Amino acid sequence: MSKLRKIALPGIAALLGIAILLGLGVWQLERLQWKEALIARVTARLDAPAIAAPGPSDWNRLDLNLAEYEPVVVTGRLANDREVHVVQALTEPRGRYGGFGHFVMTPLTTPDGWIVYVNRGFVPEDRTDPATRTASQVDGVVTVTGLLRAPHDRSWFMPSDRVAGNEWFSRDPFVFARAAGLPFAKVAPYIIDARADPSLPGGLPQGGETIVDFPNNHLQYALTWFGLAAGLAGVFAVFAWGRLKNA
Repeated sequence: MSKLRKIALPGIAALLGIAILLGLGVWQLERLQWKEALIARVTARLDAPAIAAPGPSDWNRLDLNLAEYEPVVVTGRLANDREVHVVQALTEPRGRYGGFGHFVMTPLTTPDGWIVYVNRGFVPEDRTDPATRTASQVDGVVTVTGLLRAPHDRSWFMPSDRVAGNEWFSRDPFVFARAAGLPFAKVAPYIIDARADPSLPGGLPQGGETIVDFPNNHLQYALTWFGLAAGLAGVFAVFAWGRLKNA
């Protein structure tokens, strides 16, 4: 019994560490199942028929995490004089243009009076100024089909939004609406990423550039945690054997 006392405290510490590491590994396996289900759900819905974009009566019960990437359609008028330019480096463009530029976010007012910001697509830096693409400043009633997107704040390492220069890193319709003086109660809590429109004069903004990317390293992380747990168990076993042998 006296020999066991010599490894009791290290043993408790080792068991606690192993339990924590195993718990982290199990948590990563749960995250893996969640991520695979998310990828399957999004992949299945990307090419599904579009439904009507949720209106004000649906906003309070709208789960943006579940609704994101849902194909939707909306009709209204674009307020081209209030378009917002969100900084974007398009490294793998689906269309003709790529590189550094901006996503053009334009408020669209529906016949019912509510407003939704539409990501009309990408423009290269030298075409950000609307004066360089006047043909694409569509007037009149338009119908937009695209993917519903949840708001995203700028990452902590990104610069602040330059409201005066109309250069943004945030992708939040309420942030845009505040700067434009639009009534919050009438602004949808989501953005619509427009699909590519081959009939758009000049081809800009270049729609259909939604980035759908879900890094899935959870299995690797789980194996790392399980490996560390096994390593800790091995180290303790060697320690205990040596301590008991020399007791």
